[in-house]
Amino acid sequence: MSVTLHMVASLDGFIAKKDNDVSWMDAPENTYDKGVEMTADVLETIDCYVMGSHTYELALELGWPYGDTQTIVVTSRTLPSTRKSVEFYSGDLKVLAQKFEQKNVWLVGGAMLCQEFLRLNLVDEVCLTVVPILLGEGVALFGGNEHTLRLKEVTAFKNGMVDLWYTVARTD
Repeated sequence: MSVTLHMVASLDGFIAKKDNDVSWMDAPENTYDKGVEMTADVLETIDCYVMGSHTYELALELGWPYGDTQTIVVTSRTLPSTRKSVEFYSGDLKVLAQKFEQKNVWLVGGAMLCQEFLRLNLVDEVCLTVVPILLGEGVALFGGNEHTLRLKEVTAFKNGMVDLWYTVARTD
């Protein structure tokens, strides 16, 4: 099992504005000539997405980007089921993580769910896509968790975004 926390964030560490607006995530107009083109190759390796209810609702609103890949929405609310590949879960996150044996799982939001996965030591890797913008305030991705991360890979893209891949040092 491998759980990757993947998030898009501003350079100052916010994943949304205070009003939850994420329109700033659109590819910036600036270019970085030494960067590479973004590809979707890594998406083909993902077996399951895990997200919170607000991320689910936003994905439905913006246009479902997860295809038919299994998706688990962690929520205590009753939400509309729009796809056969989506299931809802409201139990213990450690029990949920045990179901991921031999799967490549991507945790894609929101902030509180990501923070809880980190607190419970359920994250193996962090892939942070940094957008070249400073928001000044908003929804912070990393709350009060302290974890040691080891840099694994850095990729700069032509649009100015940067992927930072880290392994998470377990604190078990």
